Amino acid sequence: MKNEKEIRLLAKNLEVRQDEENEEKMIVEGYAVVFNSPATHGFTEIIDSNAFNGCDMKDVCLKYNHNDTHLILARTRNNSLQLTIDDKGLFIRAELIDTTSNRDIYKMIQAGLLDKMSFAFTVEEEKWDLATDTRTILKIDRLYDVSVVDTPFYDTTSIYARALSTLDSEKKKLDNLRAKRELSKRKLLLNLKIKEIGGI
Repeated sequence: MKNEKEIRLLAKNLEVRQDEENEEKMIVEGYAVVFNSPATHGFTEIIDSNAFNGCDMKDVCLKYNHNDTHLILARTRNNSLQLTIDDKGLFIRAELIDTTSNRDIYKMIQAGLLDKMSFAFTVEEEKWDLATDTRTILKIDRLYDVSVVDTPFYDTTSIYARALSTLDSEKKKLDNLRAKRELSKRKLLLNLKIKEIGGI
């Protein structure tokens, strides 16, 4: 089964940074992913600190609201977007080129109207704790984009509706795991009863 692309809003405190040598440069910095920071949306999800080991990040874009119709803000391919994995998470630094849309987004970040980030990814390895309904993402296969976002992914917007459908599939996966565990328990109890009857 092909891994589904997922979108998560996990980080905050997106900042603009004034370049000391060139005040006209528009530099944006922030964390798109924060490790070991539980997020709850029907179940709890945690990104493991080793999740990006071996992850495909060779061509990652910085977008606005994960929107494919909006112009790309920056990109790793031309080095206008730089990604750094540290103890806290996935840190991004981007230099926005001088376009009208980039200036607008930069000013909104500067004013504090936009202060959150998100990321789009596919999962290679995960584990579930059924007792606490917790999904831990152990390995991310590919990072598609990091995005400046203005509303949380669970709001009713078209881009986040796609994320909700992915979350629904994860909830179904959790329900299936629960059902399998319950079936295993019933089989075990049935076998025990059969052995008891046979021993009478």
